Amino acid sequence: MGRRFLRRVALTIALVFALTVAANGLTYLLLSRILGIEAHRRVLPFGAVLVISLIVAAVASVRAARRIARPMAEVMEAAERVAGGDYGVRVDERGPRDLRRLARSFNAMTERLEAGEARRRDLLADIAHELRTPLSVIQGNAEGMLDGLYPADRAHLEPVIEEARVMSRLLEDLRTLSTAEAGALRLHREPADPKRLVEDAVASFRARADERGVMLEARAANGLTDLDVDPVRIGEVLANLLSNALRHTPRGGRVQVSVEPGTEPGAVAFAVADTGPGIAEDLLPHVFDRFVTAAAAGPGAGAAGAGLGLAIARRLVEAHGGTIAAENAPQGGATIRFTLPTASS
Repeated sequence: MGRRFLRRVALTIALVFALTVAANGLTYLLLSRILGIEAHRRVLPFGAVLVISLIVAAVASVRAARRIARPMAEVMEAAERVAGGDYGVRVDERGPRDLRRLARSFNAMTERLEAGEARRRDLLADIAHELRTPLSVIQGNAEGMLDGLYPADRAHLEPVIEEARVMSRLLEDLRTLSTAEAGALRLHREPADPKRLVEDAVASFRARADERGVMLEARAANGLTDLDVDPVRIGEVLANLLSNALRHTPRGGRVQVSVEPGTEPGAVAFAVADTGPGIAEDLLPHVFDRFVTAAAAGPGAGAAGAGLGLAIARRLVEAHGGTIAAENAPQGGATIRFTLPTASS
């Protein structure tokens, strides 16, 4: 693209120069015919007309070059500022078509860099916040036992171990999320029965649902086409959604996991619906962001979940070429749906 653009610039300047000379020459010839050759010789000699034509052509060519050079200089100056860490710089989209396209691409690039830098800062702040609590518990209990304030018994060691597990899960979730966002997540695809995926997920959460007094149901349509997916990763998606749904469904409520043909050909749609308070409207567009928690939204956050679960679910679904969305049901509760392509699509 760079060489082609330079060739266009050179051709444009040459064309401006040639057209200017030709226009002046044509004007000279027309005057010669109108005034007659004798009158023409008394007006201007041919050499003088040629010199004037060259001067005018040179001036026009310089103006054309400046029209191209100024936007290029702005992009170069902006690129230096970006290299220095200023991601808020933008350039005006002006000049020839190729330069306008270059400016548009440059602005899109700086917008992505600025958004990425903001996400990086937010991620570091969120990680520090999430790790602060388990580290405080571990440090407090360990120091208390070393100072003799607490006995080194099961009651005081169990919280330390539990918080260490929390940190381990958080770090593992962050690793999975960062790998998926970088497009480096390895999927071990194989044909998988959608009905079996749902039944396995429900079976693994049956005891937890019974303990919480929540009715857990599985519903699968007949004749579903096999999926070409990593069954472990899709099981992780269903586990994250079920965990959030059970967490925010009150005793006596119901959680239903369903799978049926998608609205588009060659797709299968999963849904996890609960009868909890639903998702706060201001939180609904952000439920799949990192570290979005029910506590952050106040009462009624519903199935928004906590930590990184839904962010991981979204990335895993997208890695399989699917889509995921959350909505509130008119009668109450929240539903999270995701669609995956079938093995034959």
